[in-house]
Amino acid sequence: MSKYPIIIFEGIEASGKTTNFKIAANYLKKKRKSFVKLREPGGSIFSEKIRKLILNKKLNLNNKTDLLLFYAGRSENFEKIIKKNYKKKIILIDRFTDSTIA
Repeated sequence: MSKYPIIIFEGIEASGKTTNFKIAANYLKKKRKSFVKLREPGGSIFSEKIRKLILNKKLNLNNKTDLLLFYAGRSENFEKIIKKNYKKKIILIDRFTDSTIA
């Protein structure tokens, strides 16, 4: 296993993804490991703004717009956070591509 893996938490609804993500983050913090954490949608300043748009039911976004917003947020996270920290820090991600496909 890599010294700095990318660990992604995926699963069906209510399976404990976010709970286990938080447990892992607390464990790494306790062990003083260098890590970053992301969530999808969200994770960076811009991606959090996208998250608010996606979750705003009043906007009644169509499926294509919703999907493109997810990809825009992921692109921001990848370029600004994942690439920057790859092979330097452990990267924890609460949901990623599998959740988008599902």
